Amino acid sequence: MRRKWTDEELLTLDEMAQMYTLKQIAFRLKRRGYYRTRFAISKKLYALGYSTRPILDNYSCQEIAKALCYHSTTVTKWVRKGWLKAQKRSATCYQVKSRDLKQFFKNPPQSLTNRIATIDPQIIKYLVG
Repeated sequence: MRRKWTDEELLTLDEMAQMYTLKQIAFRLKRRGYYRTRFAISKKLYALGYSTRPILDNYSCQEIAKALCYHSTTVTKWVRKGWLKAQKRSATCYQVKSRDLKQFFKNPPQSLTNRIATIDPQIIKYLVG
């Protein structure tokens, strides 16, 4: 049976939508006395026009590749080789934290040093802050 979202739940959801994962939002709602499944939170975020992925600290390989003007498989290869630390979101999608991307640009593998050096510093600043 479906329960209607309260104003307090919606306010809390609005505050956390861009900064936390579904699991973190569910945990924080539960601490405030509201129980919602991750699926319910995902559906509500979608209905409100939010992404289910926090945008402030995470990037997909496709987003990184697009910003760097590389093919997405190139960035995915970096992840699979262990050069770029990432978390697997699905069978084909990885989630890269901003701090891991910053570390990658600061200390690139020897074989990529020249390639990374040619990237516009403004783009790197845009990605890692």
